[in-house]
Amino acid sequence: MDNIFDRFVDDNAWCPGCGNFPIRKIMLEAIAELGLTQKETVFVSGIGQAAKAPQYYEANYFNGLHGRSLPPATGIKASNPNLKVIVESGDGDMYGEGGNHFIHTIRRNPDITVIVHDNMVYGLTKGQASPTTGIGMVTPIQVDGVFEEPLNPVALAIAMDASFVARASFSDPDKTKEIIKQAINHKGFALVDLFQACVSFNKINTFKWFKEHTYYLEAGYDPTDRAEAFKKALETDHMPLGVIYVNKNRLVFEDNLRAYKENKIPLYKRENDFGKIEELIRAKK
Repeated sequence: MDNIFDRFVDDNAWCPGCGNFPIRKIMLEAIAELGLTQKETVFVSGIGQAAKAPQYYEANYFNGLHGRSLPPATGIKASNPNLKVIVESGDGDMYGEGGNHFIHTIRRNPDITVIVHDNMVYGLTKGQASPTTGIGMVTPIQVDGVFEEPLNPVALAIAMDASFVARASFSDPDKTKEIIKQAINHKGFALVDLFQACVSFNKINTFKWFKEHTYYLEAGYDPTDRAEAFKKALETDHMPLGVIYVNKNRLVFEDNLRAYKENKIPLYKRENDFGKIEELIRAKK
């Protein structure tokens, strides 16, 4: 059966061999197996090569400013809680320009899925160090090598008590697909930090490197144990893959908005009362 989200694009901007291609295939298979429809699914992205991903699906999507994918995603979900909202962007867009939004979206815990293509470099702007670039890597900007401590997004998310935190790798499509499906089905903010190679600008973190520096969590691992999850997140030489942390007890942002306390009709379906809006604007403090 044809995938309704699959759209052939002959002017694709990704480099040959880019890790975004297998991730695109994984995403298409995941949403097809979940039975999602175009009408009930919205993709959101910022700026970057990874952020172009929604442009290569036959899907509704919002492409925003650099680092600004999470605020519109939160707003879209709040205006129509029945939608599946999936954010796809890169490590620079999400953890760099969007770092502040990343932290506060975790606090709010909207029911959205965030897939971060983490290739540890800025690919769109030709190879500068990103927040996750390792120490010592030489780039066109960091000519003496990176000396800043790399951001650990998984540890940060667990420290913020994100309700679902996982790490996956493009090098293992089948297991990555299952992780993404779990993230999409999760009720609350779900992060998947997804390793991929940038074949043009990162000659260190290659397909082989990711294979050699990752392992899957053992059978019986308990993702609800936050202390153990944080310990796993701090492993940086040999990094765990899988669902690392889950907290199903957190309040979900849109479920707790005043607008939905007594009226479950999505905001976009409601009529605007311009009289009340004018009254609010003119009200004296």
